[in-house]
Amino acid sequence: MNWIINFFKGIAISVATMVPGVSGGTMAIILNVYDDLIHAVGSFFEDWRKHSKLIFQLALGGIVGVLAFSRIIDKALDKFPTLMAFFFIGVILGGIPTLYRKAISIEKSNFNYIFLIVGFVLALFLSGNNEVASIAIESTGIFNIGLLVLAGIIIAVALILPGISGSFILLILGLYDVTLDAINTFNIKFLIPVGIGVLIGVVLTTKIIEKLIKKYPGKTYMMILGFVVGSIIAIYPSEATNTNIIYSILALIIGFIIIYFISKKDKE
Repeated sequence: MNWIINFFKGIAISVATMVPGVSGGTMAIILNVYDDLIHAVGSFFEDWRKHSKLIFQLALGGIVGVLAFSRIIDKALDKFPTLMAFFFIGVILGGIPTLYRKAISIEKSNFNYIFLIVGFVLALFLSGNNEVASIAIESTGIFNIGLLVLAGIIIAVALILPGISGSFILLILGLYDVTLDAINTFNIKFLIPVGIGVLIGVVLTTKIIEKLIKKYPGKTYMMILGFVVGSIIAIYPSEATNTNIIYSILALIIGFIIIYFISKKDKE
Protein backbone atom coordinates (compact mmCIF):
# COMPACT_ATOMS: atom_id res chain seq x y z
CA MET A 1 0.00 0.00 0.00
CA ASN A 2 2.87 2.37 0.82
CA TRP A 3 4.31 2.11 -2.68
CA ILE A 4 0.98 3.22 -4.18
CA ILE A 5 1.00 6.32 -1.94
CA ASN A 6 4.59 7.10 -2.98
CA PHE A 7 3.66 6.55 -6.63
CA PHE A 8 0.91 9.19 -6.42
CA LYS A 9 3.23 11.51 -4.48
CA GLY A 10 5.66 11.19 -7.39
CA ILE A 11 2.88 12.21 -9.78
CA ALA A 12 2.01 15.24 -7.62
CA ILE A 13 5.65 16.32 -7.39
CA SER A 14 6.14 16.04 -11.16
CA VAL A 15 2.93 17.99 -11.86
CA ALA A 16 4.08 20.77 -9.50
CA THR A 17 7.50 20.80 -11.15
CA MET A 18 5.96 21.41 -14.59
CA VAL A 19 4.18 24.59 -13.48
CA PRO A 20 6.38 27.71 -13.75
CA GLY A 21 6.80 29.29 -10.32
CA VAL A 22 5.82 26.14 -8.41
CA SER A 23 8.53 24.08 -6.70
CA GLY A 24 8.71 20.29 -6.80
CA GLY A 25 10.81 20.44 -3.63
CA THR A 26 8.04 22.38 -1.90
CA MET A 27 5.50 19.76 -2.96
CA ALA A 28 7.78 16.98 -1.62
CA ILE A 29 7.92 18.75 1.75
CA ILE A 30 4.15 19.28 1.83
CA LEU A 31 3.63 15.58 1.07
CA ASN A 32 6.08 14.65 3.87
CA VAL A 33 8.52 12.79 1.63
CA TYR A 34 11.32 15.38 1.27
CA ASP A 35 13.56 14.15 4.11
CA ASP A 36 13.29 10.52 3.06
CA LEU A 37 14.00 11.36 -0.58
CA ILE A 38 17.04 13.51 0.26
CA HIS A 39 18.41 10.73 2.49
CA ALA A 40 17.68 8.02 -0.09
CA VAL A 41 19.55 9.84 -2.85
CA GLY A 42 22.34 11.26 -0.67
CA SER A 43 23.07 7.90 1.01
CA PHE A 44 22.08 5.66 -1.89
CA PHE A 45 25.21 3.49 -1.94
CA GLU A 46 25.15 2.91 1.83
CA ASP A 47 22.03 0.75 1.46
CA TRP A 48 21.02 0.78 -2.21
CA ARG A 49 18.42 -1.99 -1.86
CA LYS A 50 16.45 -0.01 0.72
CA HIS A 51 16.83 3.42 -0.88
CA SER A 52 16.16 2.28 -4.44
CA LYS A 53 12.59 1.29 -3.52
CA LEU A 54 11.55 4.82 -2.55
CA ILE A 55 13.44 6.40 -5.45
CA PHE A 56 11.89 3.97 -7.95
CA GLN A 57 8.35 4.49 -6.60
CA LEU A 58 8.61 8.29 -6.73
CA ALA A 59 10.44 8.26 -10.07
CA LEU A 60 7.84 5.98 -11.64
CA GLY A 61 5.08 8.31 -10.45
CA GLY A 62 7.08 11.27 -11.72
CA ILE A 63 7.48 9.78 -15.19
CA VAL A 64 3.78 8.89 -15.38
CA GLY A 65 2.91 12.40 -14.18
CA VAL A 66 5.03 14.06 -16.86
CA LEU A 67 3.72 11.84 -19.67
CA ALA A 68 0.09 12.06 -18.55
CA PHE A 69 -0.17 15.72 -17.57
CA SER A 70 2.38 17.72 -19.61
CA ARG A 71 -0.12 18.51 -22.39
CA ILE A 72 -2.97 19.13 -19.93
CA ILE A 73 -0.90 21.53 -17.82
CA ASP A 74 0.35 23.34 -20.92
CA LYS A 75 -3.24 23.94 -22.07
CA ALA A 76 -4.52 24.80 -18.57
CA LEU A 77 -1.74 27.36 -18.05
CA ASP A 78 -2.54 28.84 -21.45
CA LYS A 79 -6.33 29.08 -20.89
CA PHE A 80 -6.55 29.59 -17.10
CA PRO A 81 -3.21 31.07 -15.93
CA THR A 82 -4.67 33.05 -13.02
CA LEU A 83 -6.80 30.20 -11.66
CA MET A 84 -3.85 27.80 -11.88
CA ALA A 85 -1.60 30.29 -10.07
CA PHE A 86 -4.11 30.75 -7.23
CA PHE A 87 -4.67 27.00 -6.96
CA PHE A 88 -0.95 26.39 -6.42
CA ILE A 89 -0.72 29.33 -4.01
CA GLY A 90 -3.42 27.54 -2.01
CA VAL A 91 -1.44 24.30 -2.24
CA ILE A 92 1.66 26.00 -0.82
CA LEU A 93 -0.30 27.80 1.92
CA GLY A 94 -1.90 24.50 2.92
CA GLY A 95 1.51 22.94 3.54
CA ILE A 96 3.08 25.83 5.46
CA PRO A 97 1.55 24.99 8.90
CA THR A 98 3.03 21.47 8.80
CA LEU A 99 6.45 22.75 7.75
CA TYR A 100 6.42 25.46 10.43
CA ARG A 101 5.50 22.98 13.17
CA LYS A 102 8.33 20.72 12.03
CA ALA A 103 10.85 23.58 12.03
CA ILE A 104 10.05 24.75 15.58
CA SER A 105 9.69 21.22 17.00
CA ILE A 106 13.29 20.42 16.03
CA GLU A 107 14.85 23.49 17.63
CA LYS A 108 13.09 26.40 19.34
CA SER A 109 15.25 29.48 18.88
CA ASN A 110 14.37 33.05 17.96
CA PHE A 111 17.74 33.27 16.21
CA ASN A 112 16.52 30.73 13.63
CA TYR A 113 13.96 33.23 12.31
CA ILE A 114 16.88 35.05 10.72
CA PHE A 115 17.32 32.01 8.47
CA LEU A 116 13.62 32.16 7.57
CA ILE A 117 14.12 35.75 6.39
CA VAL A 118 17.28 34.78 4.48
CA GLY A 119 15.42 31.96 2.73
CA PHE A 120 12.53 34.30 1.88
CA VAL A 121 14.84 36.93 0.37
CA LEU A 122 16.81 34.32 -1.59
CA ALA A 123 13.61 32.86 -3.04
CA LEU A 124 12.55 36.33 -4.23
CA PHE A 125 15.98 36.99 -5.70
CA LEU A 126 16.28 33.65 -7.51
CA SER A 127 12.78 33.78 -8.99
CA GLY A 128 12.51 37.49 -9.66
CA ASN A 129 14.38 37.94 -12.92
CA ASN A 130 13.74 35.96 -16.06
CA GLU A 131 15.42 38.36 -18.46
CA VAL A 132 18.47 36.17 -18.83
CA ALA A 133 20.11 35.18 -22.06
CA SER A 134 18.72 31.93 -23.40
CA ILE A 135 20.95 28.91 -23.79
CA ALA A 136 21.50 27.74 -27.36
CA ILE A 137 19.29 24.72 -27.82
CA GLU A 138 20.53 23.08 -30.98
CA SER A 139 20.44 19.38 -30.17
CA THR A 140 23.60 18.51 -32.11
CA GLY A 141 27.26 19.31 -31.50
CA ILE A 142 29.48 18.70 -28.47
CA PHE A 143 29.24 22.32 -27.27
CA ASN A 144 25.45 22.40 -27.31
CA ILE A 145 25.22 18.96 -25.68
CA GLY A 146 27.50 20.29 -22.94
CA LEU A 147 25.20 23.29 -22.50
CA LEU A 148 22.19 20.99 -22.16
CA VAL A 149 24.01 18.91 -19.51
CA LEU A 150 24.85 22.14 -17.65
CA ALA A 151 21.23 23.25 -17.94
CA GLY A 152 20.18 19.89 -16.48
CA ILE A 153 22.47 20.43 -13.46
CA ILE A 154 20.98 23.90 -12.86
CA ILE A 155 17.45 22.48 -13.18
CA ALA A 156 18.30 19.73 -10.66
CA VAL A 157 19.36 22.28 -8.05
CA ALA A 158 16.00 24.03 -8.53
CA LEU A 159 14.17 20.71 -8.34
CA ILE A 160 15.76 19.83 -4.99
CA LEU A 161 15.66 23.23 -3.28
CA PRO A 162 12.15 24.05 -1.97
CA GLY A 163 10.65 27.33 -3.13
CA ILE A 164 12.63 27.43 -6.38
CA SER A 165 10.68 26.36 -9.44
CA GLY A 166 12.40 23.99 -11.86
CA SER A 167 10.03 25.12 -14.60
CA PHE A 168 10.79 28.77 -13.83
CA ILE A 169 14.49 28.00 -14.24
CA LEU A 170 13.65 26.40 -17.60
CA LEU A 171 11.92 29.65 -18.58
CA ILE A 172 14.98 31.64 -17.53
CA LEU A 173 17.22 29.37 -19.61
CA GLY A 174 14.84 29.62 -22.57
CA LEU A 175 14.15 25.89 -22.41
CA TYR A 176 10.61 25.59 -21.00
CA ASP A 177 8.62 25.33 -24.25
CA VAL A 178 11.37 23.30 -25.90
CA THR A 179 11.47 20.82 -23.01
CA LEU A 180 7.69 20.33 -22.99
CA ASP A 181 7.80 19.82 -26.75
CA ALA A 182 10.72 17.37 -26.39
CA ILE A 183 8.74 15.36 -23.82
CA ASN A 184 5.61 15.31 -25.97
CA THR A 185 7.57 14.30 -29.10
CA PHE A 186 10.13 12.05 -27.31
CA ASN A 187 13.12 14.04 -28.61
CA ILE A 188 15.87 11.75 -27.27
CA LYS A 189 18.74 13.93 -28.56
CA PHE A 190 17.51 16.72 -26.31
CA LEU A 191 16.23 14.73 -23.33
CA ILE A 192 19.29 12.49 -22.76
CA PRO A 193 21.90 15.25 -22.14
CA VAL A 194 19.44 17.24 -19.99
CA GLY A 195 18.60 14.04 -18.08
CA ILE A 196 22.30 13.31 -17.46
CA GLY A 197 22.76 16.84 -16.11
CA VAL A 198 19.74 16.45 -13.83
CA LEU A 199 21.14 13.19 -12.39
CA ILE A 200 24.53 14.81 -11.69
CA GLY A 201 22.89 17.86 -10.10
CA VAL A 202 20.51 15.81 -7.96
CA VAL A 203 23.33 13.70 -6.48
CA LEU A 204 25.50 16.75 -5.66
CA THR A 205 22.65 18.86 -4.23
CA THR A 206 21.13 16.11 -2.08
CA LYS A 207 24.52 15.37 -0.49
CA ILE A 208 24.85 19.00 0.60
CA ILE A 209 21.26 19.30 1.88
CA GLU A 210 21.45 15.99 3.76
CA LYS A 211 24.55 17.21 5.62
CA LEU A 212 22.88 20.53 6.47
CA ILE A 213 19.74 18.79 7.77
CA LYS A 214 21.85 16.50 9.97
CA LYS A 215 24.15 19.22 11.32
CA TYR A 216 21.81 22.25 11.47
CA PRO A 217 18.23 20.87 11.31
CA GLY A 218 16.37 23.81 12.88
CA LYS A 219 18.18 26.48 10.87
CA THR A 220 17.90 24.46 7.64
CA TYR A 221 14.16 23.97 7.99
CA MET A 222 13.60 27.64 8.82
CA MET A 223 15.49 28.59 5.66
CA ILE A 224 13.45 26.05 3.67
CA LEU A 225 10.28 27.60 5.13
CA GLY A 226 11.53 31.00 3.97
CA PHE A 227 12.06 29.60 0.46
CA VAL A 228 8.53 28.20 0.45
CA VAL A 229 6.90 31.45 1.65
CA GLY A 230 8.96 33.46 -0.84
CA SER A 231 7.79 31.28 -3.71
CA ILE A 232 4.20 32.50 -3.16
CA ILE A 233 5.25 36.02 -4.18
CA ALA A 234 6.90 34.61 -7.31
CA ILE A 235 3.76 32.67 -8.29
CA TYR A 236 1.26 35.52 -7.70
CA PRO A 237 -0.08 36.42 -11.17
CA SER A 238 0.44 39.99 -12.35
CA GLU A 239 -2.70 39.71 -14.52
CA ALA A 240 -5.01 39.04 -11.54
CA THR A 241 -8.07 41.32 -11.71
CA ASN A 242 -11.30 41.94 -9.80
CA THR A 243 -13.33 40.24 -12.55
CA ASN A 244 -12.00 36.77 -11.75
CA ILE A 245 -11.24 37.25 -8.06
CA ILE A 246 -14.10 35.03 -6.83
CA TYR A 247 -13.00 32.07 -8.95
CA SER A 248 -9.38 32.74 -8.02
CA ILE A 249 -10.16 32.69 -4.28
CA LEU A 250 -12.18 29.50 -4.79
CA ALA A 251 -9.23 27.88 -6.58
CA LEU A 252 -6.94 28.97 -3.72
CA ILE A 253 -9.29 27.52 -1.09
CA ILE A 254 -9.54 24.20 -2.97
CA GLY A 255 -5.74 23.95 -3.23
CA PHE A 256 -5.35 24.82 0.47
CA ILE A 257 -7.94 22.29 1.68
CA ILE A 258 -6.56 19.43 -0.44
CA ILE A 259 -2.98 19.81 0.78
CA TYR A 260 -3.87 20.77 4.37
CA PHE A 261 -5.78 17.54 4.89
CA ILE A 262 -3.18 15.45 3.03
CA SER A 263 -0.46 16.94 5.28
CA LYS A 264 -2.59 16.35 8.38
CA LYS A 265 -3.28 12.73 7.39
CA ASP A 266 0.44 12.13 6.71
CA LYS A 267 1.26 13.46 10.19
CA GLU A 268 -1.20 11.05 11.78
